[in-house]
Amino acid sequence: MQGVQGADVQRTQDTQGAQDTAERLRAVRDEVADRFYERAEVVRTLLVALLAGQHSLLLGPPGTAKSEIARELTGRIDGAAYWEILLSKFTAPTRMFGPVDVAALARGEYRQVYEGRATTAHVAFIDEIFKCSTAALNETLGYLNERIYHPESGGQPIHCPLIGAITASNELPAGEDTAAIYDRLLVRIEVGYLADPSNFAELIRSAVSRPEPAARTTVDLAALQHAVAVEVPAVGVPDPVVDALCSLRAALRRKELVASDRRWRQAVGLLQASAYLDGRATVAERDLSVLTHVLWDSPAQRPTVEREVLHLVNPDAKEALDLADTLDELEAQLDALAGQSREVLSDWVIKQAHNRLATAGRRLEKLRAEATAAGRSTATVDRVTGRQRAVRARVLTEALGMDTATVQAQL
Repeated sequence: MQGVQGADVQRTQDTQGAQDTAERLRAVRDEVADRFYERAEVVRTLLVALLAGQHSLLLGPPGTAKSEIARELTGRIDGAAYWEILLSKFTAPTRMFGPVDVAALARGEYRQVYEGRATTAHVAFIDEIFKCSTAALNETLGYLNERIYHPESGGQPIHCPLIGAITASNELPAGEDTAAIYDRLLVRIEVGYLADPSNFAELIRSAVSRPEPAARTTVDLAALQHAVAVEVPAVGVPDPVVDALCSLRAALRRKELVASDRRWRQAVGLLQASAYLDGRATVAERDLSVLTHVLWDSPAQRPTVEREVLHLVNPDAKEALDLADTLDELEAQLDALAGQSREVLSDWVIKQAHNRLATAGRRLEKLRAEATAAGRSTATVDRVTGRQRAVRARVLTEALGMDTATVQAQL
């Protein structure tokens, strides 16, 4: 009886520990997202990838806070060894995994110094990942795939404690060599410049007057490692989710979008990590939304993947994406009217833009209310709502000549 009671106490303690870790990670997510405009989904997806023990890619132009977000997130893990590098075509493997010990070499011994390098890191940020040199390619693949490094002098491979790596690039891989690395990055997140003019205005203001330091929640390395190794894999995956994955695979195949069996299998861990981060013991269909960052190879394929995913899991989000098409059309019309007179621009606003923006805004409000009432995720609706605000702000400032402060007050 005492043994049974002891087991029950241990299970209770484990559950409380998991809840505390997930709660702290949610606080980290919220705090980091608050620091970076229009990056809430990016931050959450990076955390989900880390919890699943997977690597992620931030893909976007320079100056979109890719490295800053990565550093801010990885810096919230107490006790973790962190490693960062900017790769180039000339980066030697020893610079990544351990330089030669010069003092030992003077004594006739050949050995490497691993401290502070990739070989001892728990979390890593690898910038310009696709500029990996040919000399370092195989070692980098082994590091990302199996978490091992083969020393220059030979001998037994070194097992690295890496939980997950966040990588970044301004462009997709150009050759077959770096395409092998791209295939190993399960999560791929597009990051663009700020869309909402009001957020851009706040960004400019932050350069002049820095805000007070915000709360800084952290999570212990041991707690994160336990979550990755034990708690996340224990999250249940019910049959309806398996059925939804089979339906999604079939739908994407009909669109000639084919992901490998390995990628689908690894994606299950992301679903478990998504549920764990939200504090749930079982994966729900709404967790499938993370697959919009997994099942495409080129950015041009991403909208198709996103629509097929949301068709299955979130009708509100699917309609929101349809409204996003309307917003894209309006923005394209605004771009085409560049250089026209104020009279022409005002006429376009009155006859077309105003009503369509207002209609989209009202529908998005209703969709969000319906999603909230049904317990569905509002992430996509919120993203498109932000897009609607951004397009509306552009119309007011560029077409009607209103100043940014007035527009912010209206929005």
